[in-house]
Amino acid sequence: MAKLENKTKENPKLEQNKLSDGRISLYLEYYLGREEKPVLDENGNQVYYDSGKMQGKPKFAVKHNRRKENLSLYLIDKPRTPAERQQNKETLELATKIRAEREQEFKESMLGYRLKKDRTVNFLDYFQAYINSYTKKDIRMVQIALSRFKDFLKEQYPMNEFSIKPELITKEMMEQFVAYLQSRSVGEGAKSIYQRFKKVIRYAIDHDVMLKDPCKSVTCKVDSQMLRKDVLSPEEIQKLAACHYDNENPNVRRAFIFCLYCGLRFCDVKDLTYKNVDYGNRLLKFEQSKTKGHSASSGVVIPLNDGLLSIIGEAPADKNCLIFDLPTYESCCKSVKRWVKRAGIDKHISWHCARHSFAVNILNNGANIKTVASLLGHSGLKHTEKYTRAVDKLKEEAINSLPELKF
Repeated sequence: MAKLENKTKENPKLEQNKLSDGRISLYLEYYLGREEKPVLDENGNQVYYDSGKMQGKPKFAVKHNRRKENLSLYLIDKPRTPAERQQNKETLELATKIRAEREQEFKESMLGYRLKKDRTVNFLDYFQAYINSYTKKDIRMVQIALSRFKDFLKEQYPMNEFSIKPELITKEMMEQFVAYLQSRSVGEGAKSIYQRFKKVIRYAIDHDVMLKDPCKSVTCKVDSQMLRKDVLSPEEIQKLAACHYDNENPNVRRAFIFCLYCGLRFCDVKDLTYKNVDYGNRLLKFEQSKTKGHSASSGVVIPLNDGLLSIIGEAPADKNCLIFDLPTYESCCKSVKRWVKRAGIDKHISWHCARHSFAVNILNNGANIKTVASLLGHSGLKHTEKYTRAVDKLKEEAINSLPELKF
């Protein structure tokens, strides 16, 4: 058969099929995108992964959609004469030209494009389609970005609550959106959400859905060296540990307290296995999920005292077992909020607050900043310095809590 040269990004691609009469039929194959459908059990309930890095996340079945177009052009399988070879050459050139024309038509008509290159498309639908095909670990923040934008439109642009064309997203709107994010989010949350939103905007520009970048020169400024989230003091941690309530999840309790004393992120603690524990040297060794493959400091080693070892427990025969069998992040956060409220602690505590609490408390107890940076897995001191500022603020509040001095 003739050898066709297809480029990876060509859509449609020129393909061939040998017929029973010995001729080679040429046709085009269009890739129409992919569909994701939730995997359901026999009772019609969503199926979730029960182990590994995808634990707690829903399963989806992926279907790739393709369409064929017959060109009614044929090549001679084994040309023997110069005339037959010339005929094959001219037929292949014609098929190649048709393929290029079809590709242009395909782009312009948007036929089959899951993320349509259409400036009349509903940007909210486009955003959701982007999320549906998103595979990176920060997908939760991308979903929050869409949710915040919808809330923003509902409040300030009610006419566009359910539909907005890309060209209606202006620089003025983005300035208002940033102000809205800063009014709703604590700490670096507004900045993180806006970064994900800009990521989708850039994707839309790259794929000709938007002509101009409405986010250009619109920044979301946050003092990244200031710790804004609440932290739990050692006294509050003891109060939390002593609090029990009906239907509590023991694994959530163990894991959260472990994070309060080790400073782990949720994405790291949920993936810990007994292979990460060196019982002989009383050490916990793991690679941070957030920086693995991107930083030379992704590996973290944490000494384990008797209390931490008792939380971990003895290693089972299969050391690949998870130490903490946790539900989804959202479910864990709800459990923590309920637990904090039952303990009588009037603070807004998320799972990540455990990491902040760990850093502030060991700095308060005299640990130097380099030690804290190493325990947290920071590659430098820049991200650790915000905890020293938090400690200074706590010290100032402690001094100001004393009775007024008069002499």
